[in-house]
Amino acid sequence: MARRSIAKDTALVRQRLGNRPIVLVGLMGAGKTSVGRRLAEKLGIPFVDADQEIEAAAGQPIRDIFAEHGEAYFREGERRVIQRLLGNGAQVLATGGGAYMNDETRARIRAAGVSVWLKAPLPLLMKRVAKRHDRPLLQTEDPEAVMRDLMDKRYPIYAEADVTVESRDVQHGQMVNDVIRALAQLDGWERSAP
Repeated sequence: MARRSIAKDTALVRQRLGNRPIVLVGLMGAGKTSVGRRLAEKLGIPFVDADQEIEAAAGQPIRDIFAEHGEAYFREGERRVIQRLLGNGAQVLATGGGAYMNDETRARIRAAGVSVWLKAPLPLLMKRVAKRHDRPLLQTEDPEAVMRDLMDKRYPIYAEADVTVESRDVQHGQMVNDVIRALAQLDGWERSAP
């Protein structure tokens, strides 16, 4: 069978998507924001970063929310913000690494949208997160051990996403095309029709 062109796949995904969001999940450094922005642009829909929305709602950076109130407080605010964002129709929504771990959030994403796990190997994640120092969970003596632990705990849950795309160290445009091709091949779009 001949492979459809990326333009045809893009049109197919946009048609099937209707008024639903595409929700990107995965660990920090997987490319949810950078790929998400370009995916939204290619599909002609808004891009929303849940972490930025959380910071706007709280009036402070996530690292300060963690420092002042703790992770449990942050996760509850994250749950509420994502619940609100899921009602905003067609968009690409990049979530924080821990958002999909919440059972209620995961169920709401499944009901309202289509989830895409950007699955990245440890060396790629560490290469990317080393460039930034605003990751509260990695402010530790051994960030690689923390990341390995997060992978062990989160990857089995992320695997529940509708689509899995291997995050690679390639141009963002190639990753966007990988996501579009995976979404074009997805069966079960009717399941999440609003």
